[in-house]
Amino acid sequence: MSDPVKTSAAIVAIIGAPNAGKSTLVNQIVGSKIAIVTQKVQTTRAPLRGIAMRGSAQIVLIDTPGVFAPRRRLDRAMVRAAWGSAGDADMVVHLVDAPSQARSIAGKPDGADVRQVEDVERIVAGLKQANRKAILALNKIDAMPHDALLGVAQSLHEEGVYSDVFMISALTGDGVADLTKHLADNAPEGPWLYPEDQAADAPVRVLAAEITREKIMLRLHDEIPYEIAVETDAWEEKKDGSVRIEQTIYVAREGHRKIAIGDKGQTIKTIGKLAREDMAVFLERPVHLFLHVKLKENWSEERARYEAMGLEWEKE
Repeated sequence: MSDPVKTSAAIVAIIGAPNAGKSTLVNQIVGSKIAIVTQKVQTTRAPLRGIAMRGSAQIVLIDTPGVFAPRRRLDRAMVRAAWGSAGDADMVVHLVDAPSQARSIAGKPDGADVRQVEDVERIVAGLKQANRKAILALNKIDAMPHDALLGVAQSLHEEGVYSDVFMISALTGDGVADLTKHLADNAPEGPWLYPEDQAADAPVRVLAAEITREKIMLRLHDEIPYEIAVETDAWEEKKDGSVRIEQTIYVAREGHRKIAIGDKGQTIKTIGKLAREDMAVFLERPVHLFLHVKLKENWSEERARYEAMGLEWEKE
């Protein structure tokens, strides 16, 4: 009789500045879309767990909100969530936008680069304070020359907080297999934390709300800032196998409500169509989606909204 296969499992926190590519990396490793992705910073608000199997190793990836200089209560809750996830993880991957770092080293950063570099410095300081080693993953290597990449790697490795360095493109997958193998090889021996066929750890109602929020952010561009929230209010399983979903989009200003609805309701119809299509693929069945836009000026100050997003609410 053969010996049973030894299993291992690791919780891996992916931390980084906003828009470094954390959600793209999680989706790439998991092999399916479980985290929303946009070109906007601060897209991810609460930690979301994606689950990947590599042989007998299970890798639980935590897609965390970006670490940045918080200004509002919501900002502070997001940053606390990111550091909290890092503190609880077996391994930490610090994902860095390599081209931004390279342009800064060359003395040619733009405004976005400056913010990225400042946030990287903030994360390095946090790792030093916590006496925590991280795995450095330099992202977007497909968008820069090799010599500049080596300069970034050397500059950051000298900080003394990284155990290993990987050069990857989360978008194309280049180098991601090597990073994933490293995570699997270093996973602590023990039982799996989730069933083998599970890809994400979040209620489907939350994932459905995130899909709609992604479509809003992609469709409305800069017209509506980040003062929007989406909640799934009703979920009805139909006899024909389809599902009826009702969601509310909360906005902070009347002008934002009008923009979200659009002329003769065309904008909200488009958002609903795009979200419904993605939900049908994700749920593998027909979806009937009904969206409502409500004005709630202080939604970002309400405890219930934080609980719905999976964030910790604290008094000022």
